[in-house]
Amino acid sequence: MKKVAVVTGAGSGIGAAIARELSKREFHVVVTDLNLAAAESTAKGLVSARAMKLDVTVAADSIAVADSIIANEGRLDVWVSNAGVSKMARFTEITEEMFDFTVGINLKGVFLAGQAAASAMIKLGTSGVIINTASMAGKQGKVPFLSDYVASKFGVIGLTQAMAFELAAHGIRVNSVCPGYVATPMQVRELAWEAELRGASADEVKRLWIADTPMGRLEEPADVAKVVGFLSSEDAAFITGEAIAVNGGAFMD
Repeated sequence: MKKVAVVTGAGSGIGAAIARELSKREFHVVVTDLNLAAAESTAKGLVSARAMKLDVTVAADSIAVADSIIANEGRLDVWVSNAGVSKMARFTEITEEMFDFTVGINLKGVFLAGQAAASAMIKLGTSGVIINTASMAGKQGKVPFLSDYVASKFGVIGLTQAMAFELAAHGIRVNSVCPGYVATPMQVRELAWEAELRGASADEVKRLWIADTPMGRLEEPADVAKVVGFLSSEDAAFITGEAIAVNGGAFMD
């Protein structure tokens, strides 16, 4: 019987790449996204998968996904909380609504999904793995125009440690990955936003990002997905509570 993995925000970008990587590693993947059509598109390209709609800000949605997996797959080995958003603005111009939206998805969503995943794993008696997508912006505040995003990702790293500490007694490992400048649809939007705020062109901003990365290129979603694949494997059996940097050296700690 195949191991079962859930990936949130898997309709595109890093989430879709993670779903593909776990499929290559012979997982049955439950592909979830707020956009069901996008989740279904990702699932169609996988060997063994199904798609579900999931709003990570609604506790009942994550519980419903977990319950569905218990009922249909009968096991839950890996849960990747990847869904996230960003919107660039100067610190003094970020509204309460913008802050709540960003933190609601990026941090509260990870919290609620993590509760559902852990509860299901405990119920099934699974020594499972939970992986949260954080960011190199969760390790440093020197990030322009993303203060609410920075706050949310610092929170994800702290939450990951707290989850790892409590869930170790159940044999559940919890880690986070911290990507850098990843070439995704979200990045295209961020390039345009930062260019406008800096009074520069998108190409100029892209060159700044590449210059900030010692390995000399923008990160690809697959770079992150392969690390998630490693953390999901027995090769990482004694790693928990960590925030793994995957950023080409853009931030070193």
